[in-house]
Amino acid sequence: MGQSLVGPQQLSQQLGEALLARGLTITTAESCTGGGIACAITDIAGSSAWFERGFVTYSNAAKSDMLGVLPSIIERDGAVSEAVVIAMAKGACAQNGDAVGVAVSGVAGPGGGSPEKPVGTVWLACYLATEDKIHTRLLQLSGDRLSVREQTIGAALEDCLALLVASD
Repeated sequence: MGQSLVGPQQLSQQLGEALLARGLTITTAESCTGGGIACAITDIAGSSAWFERGFVTYSNAAKSDMLGVLPSIIERDGAVSEAVVIAMAKGACAQNGDAVGVAVSGVAGPGGGSPEKPVGTVWLACYLATEDKIHTRLLQLSGDRLSVREQTIGAALEDCLALLVASD
């Protein structure tokens, strides 16, 4: 699932069509994108048929309070980790009863990076609750804050669509 040449609006449209065809809904759990995935989804007319809500859980406390991410997981692996985005995606589905959850957590920059997790490090997870399937991906993105966030939004939409198509 490489860098897509398709924009977020087209990906959102395709994702919506795939969800509708299966009678499924999606929820978002976002940190570094600050609601950007939900925004891309709701840019599509009629998205209320397959999207009801999203969670912006920018702080560690919000990840725990809103999505049930165990503080011990955040302490052990850090907020930008595979374990945390899996817990975020599953927690979002559990909170909302949705069949598909997408979660992202990353370092958009310009500060906040470390040698282990430099700016541009993003973890994403797409969870298909009806089949208990999870797809995760570690992104190492380049560019400024806006670019990292835009690339993350596109990758998240692309990966959710790919997970649905692979489940057919």
